Amino acid sequence: MKMNRARAVCIAVVMAFGAPVTAQENVTAIIAVQGERGPVTNLPMPRYVSLKANEANVRRGPSLSHRIDWIFARRDMPLRVVGEYGHWRRVVDREGMGGWVHYSMLSGNRTVIIDHDLLTLRGQPIPNATEVAMLELGVIADLGECIADWCRLRADGYRGWAPKSSLFGVAPDELRD
Repeated sequence: MKMNRARAVCIAVVMAFGAPVTAQENVTAIIAVQGERGPVTNLPMPRYVSLKANEANVRRGPSLSHRIDWIFARRDMPLRVVGEYGHWRRVVDREGMGGWVHYSMLSGNRTVIIDHDLLTLRGQPIPNATEVAMLELGVIADLGECIADWCRLRADGYRGWAPKSSLFGVAPDELRD
């Protein structure tokens, strides 16, 4: 039995997303993965958001009928949105784990998570600037301005600059005012 190319691609997307979905969901998933804008929100894809709630169910597919694989349990945790379907967003955390989360559990407030232990927060965006604080691996900070290689962060009352390469929650080429 011959299978056309579009159907084969849809099956590949279903396998990548880890859950059986309808033909319409397959098309939406393809658009979300391949497009520059989300098919539902028309926002850039992929993009970063943060977890609004203290806990959020992470489901195998984009509906309440899909099994809960685990629970994200860290408020303000940065997540990368890689897919959209209706009121659901496919998200991935810094370890590459993810699934479908209802959009009401997500916030547009930008945060980052420190990806290197004892990261020095500096007073200016230059390597030898005054040290403001040392941030431990896993600390969540509010994201401010970002220039070529540095981002301004706010964490636990401290403000300063950190190299983008030490952060999860901001794209390497992202600039912010």
